[in-house]
This record gives sequence, structure tokens and C-alpha cells, in this order.
Amino acid sequence: MEIETTRRVFLATSAAATAAQTSHAAPPPTADVYGRLGIRPVINGVGVVTHLGGSLMHPEVLRAMQDAARCFVPLTELQAKAGARIAELLGVDAAMVTNGCASAITMATVACVAQGDPGNLKRLPDTTGMKNEIVQQKSHRGGYEQQMLLAGTKIVWVDTKEELERAINERTAMMFFYNEMEPEGKISRHEWIETGKRRGVPTFNDAASDATPMDRLFQYQKEGFDLVAFSGGKAIRGPQSSGILMGRKDLIAAAVPAFTPFAGIGRNMKVGKEEIIGLLTALERYLKADHDAERKELEARVTDLRDGLANIDGLTTERYIPPIANHVPHVLVSWSESAFPWKIGEITKKLRDGEPSIAVSAFGERRLKISVWMMQPGEHSIVLNRLQELFQKA
Repeated sequence: MEIETTRRVFLATSAAATAAQTSHAAPPPTADVYGRLGIRPVINGVGVVTHLGGSLMHPEVLRAMQDAARCFVPLTELQAKAGARIAELLGVDAAMVTNGCASAITMATVACVAQGDPGNLKRLPDTTGMKNEIVQQKSHRGGYEQQMLLAGTKIVWVDTKEELERAINERTAMMFFYNEMEPEGKISRHEWIETGKRRGVPTFNDAASDATPMDRLFQYQKEGFDLVAFSGGKAIRGPQSSGILMGRKDLIAAAVPAFTPFAGIGRNMKVGKEEIIGLLTALERYLKADHDAERKELEARVTDLRDGLANIDGLTTERYIPPIANHVPHVLVSWSESAFPWKIGEITKKLRDGEPSIAVSAFGERRLKISVWMMQPGEHSIVLNRLQELFQKA
């Protein structure tokens, strides 16, 4: 009897301990999975950029992906129902989950070129007899043109409103707008939309890094773009290999058959059941998050960095918010050549080679841009200490 009682107590205690463990966030990360490959994790002072892995997923997103990995489901049904849920959340006609925002660019192009015709889809990238020209502003050249060229298209470059009008013809399939580069162009997005509507050409907005502030997830579709794409692995903090393509129902319906699991041109852009569930979970969380509290935390980090560097002669700082993409508080750190002989590459290398490794951005010959957005609690203090050591020693 005593043995049985002891056993019950042991089992109850173990169950309670297990429940306590699972009720908390995921355990702190370790460097072991990367260290065994000789790779050092970095403190991310750059922001939500692909080359550092985008963003970090929240524990509930990771748990949802683990749950998704334990079952088999028909991917076509999952894509359809997840897309419908995303459309409902964002107030759009239709949506689909893509393999990153670059994949969304290709799928948007395919939809506008093949227009959902099964015969056309099978022939891509041979676009003979199809609309196959994409109009794009010269100032919006961002390196993502290849995502459209994959579908057998040709880019028609324009600079002014007059050139845009002349460029549109019976072969024009889509008008591509790179949201981040709007300030560089001579044609505003409202003029772009108006021209597309009037000339009967679908307009596409690549807004990959522009899901902050949150209202921008809704803004561009409401303004009139026929298709809009966002990265799932940046501000939304879903899987890096996920994206959202949303817009007109007929165009989304035309894109889906070209994508995985079908044997179309998008088969190589496979998005798994785990990524679809992970993105949906991350989006639901993002739409409910306390963004005011998060913004206050970022502002506090910016203030800490600026205050900590304020008394170093020859060094100046300023608060900086990019106008469009990554529209959150940053810190710019500048120095004079007379005070410090270092050029930007020397400072970024010292930070990257130190322990721990810190990644920041160049913003001129003698100016750093530091994003505190993706830093984990306490990491901005580590960055401050390193900057103080470097400049005070000099």
C-alpha cells in the first residue's frame, strides 16, 4: 500500500512537472546545432533580412508547425482552406501561401500570363501566343525581375507616366510595382493603379518587407492593387520559407494550379504543410499582438543606445525610421574622420568578428544603421557595450 501511494505521488508529481514545462515558452535556444557546423549565431542588428534568416518565430508558431508535422493531409485542401482563412483575416477576395515573397512574384506573373488556362500552364515558360510583357519602372529595379522572367516574360522598362502609357499594349500581362522603391520613382502607386484600371492591366505590388505598421497589410489591396505580396518570415514572424499572395479571386485561382503539389512551373517552389500552418498561426498572432507595447520596447532600446553613446567625443547618433520597408525605430551612429579614422567596413568587421558576433548595416562611409527590432531581450545592451569599448579605446 505504501509502495502504491508513493508511486501515485511520483506519477502525479511527474505529470505536474511536465505540465509546468509545457505551459511555458520554448526552452532558450542553444548554439549546438550551428556550432557543430562551425557557424556562430549572430546578434541581429540588421533587421528582418533573408540573409540572416528573416525573423524568429514565436513559440506558439513552432508548436503549431510541430503539430502539423505529425499528420498527413491533402495539400490542395490545406492550401484552399488556409488561403480562405487568410483572405478572411485580411479582408481580401482570395489568398494563397507561397514559398516566400519571391515565389509570390512568380505565381502572380504566371496568373497574369497563363490566365488559368491548363494548356498555357503546361507550356510555360514558352509564352508563344500569350500576353508576356511586364511593365516596370526603371527606378524599381530591385533584383527580383528574374522571378518574373522565369515564366517566359519580357520586362518593358519605363521612367515617366507618358512612357507607361506608350508601353501598354495587347501583349502587356502585368504592371509590377516595387513598394520599397516608390520614393525613387516618377510614377506614384496611385497613378500606377489608376493606369492599370483604365487600361485593363492587372497591377501587382511587391510589399515583402512592408507589413509594419500592421495596417499596411490591408492598405494596398484597398487602394486598388489587383495583387499584393508579403513575406511571411519578416514582420509577421512566420516561417522564412513562406509568403502571402492575395488579391483578385480570379487571379489567385489562376495561380494555384501552377503551384505545388501540381506538376506546374511552381512545383520547385514547394511549401509544406508545416509552413502553411506556421504562417497562418503567425498571421493570427500578429493581428492580435499588442503593437503599441512592442513599439514602446523598441523606442526604449533606441533611447538606451543613444544615451549610452552620447558622451563619446566625435560620435553622433540619431533616431531613424525608414519611410516604407522596416518602418520601425533604428539608430544611426556617425563619426567624423578627424575623431576616428575607421571606415564603415572596419567597424562592421570588428563587430562581426567579436564575441558574440554582431551584424549591423552600413549607411554611408562613416555611419552605421542599427536595427533593434529583431534583438532578443538584453542584446541591445551587449551591442552598446561593444560600441563603447571600440570607440572609447580609439
